[in-house]
Amino acid sequence: MTPETLSVNGKAYRVLCLLGHGKGGYSYLVTDGEGQYTLKQIHHEPCSYYQFGDKLQSELNDYETLRRVGIPMPELLAADRENERILKEYIEGERIDELVLQDAMRPEYFEQIYAMCGLLYPAGLNIDYFPTNFIVRDGLLYYIDYECNGYMSQWDFENWGSKYWSKTEELIKYAEEREHA
Repeated sequence: MTPETLSVNGKAYRVLCLLGHGKGGYSYLVTDGEGQYTLKQIHHEPCSYYQFGDKLQSELNDYETLRRVGIPMPELLAADRENERILKEYIEGERIDELVLQDAMRPEYFEQIYAMCGLLYPAGLNIDYFPTNFIVRDGLLYYIDYECNGYMSQWDFENWGSKYWSKTEELIKYAEEREHA
């Protein structure tokens, strides 16, 4: 059930909708009456394929790492350690999975993801290349998650992420499961 309000460091935000649910938390579109933001509530649900330590601190560390590398992503606005929440810039646009399913992918989106890889791989990093983690706004690709990990070829874009950036069986199955969830 989606909460009506959530606070970050004592400031209340009205929840407009659930944006998504991942292995690390729930992301909501929220407003303070003046602007719209993404509020991520860290959760501690089990994840069979991923081990976590301090999720909030990991998000904050990963944000700084990716910012230094130069990955386009939403600005971190606030972190609430007590409630395990992160407030960040809301990037309005279309997700890559939506564009793929609508046959609306453009070559420049692939050019931009490969440009990100060109920054990440030399730094010894991978990000979560799943297409729900990418938004296109005004023709620019943004990575809207903060997760990054040490580089391993089996999890790079070419060997894993690219399976979901076109109308593959994997992406279609994911879309069908999401529709029926």
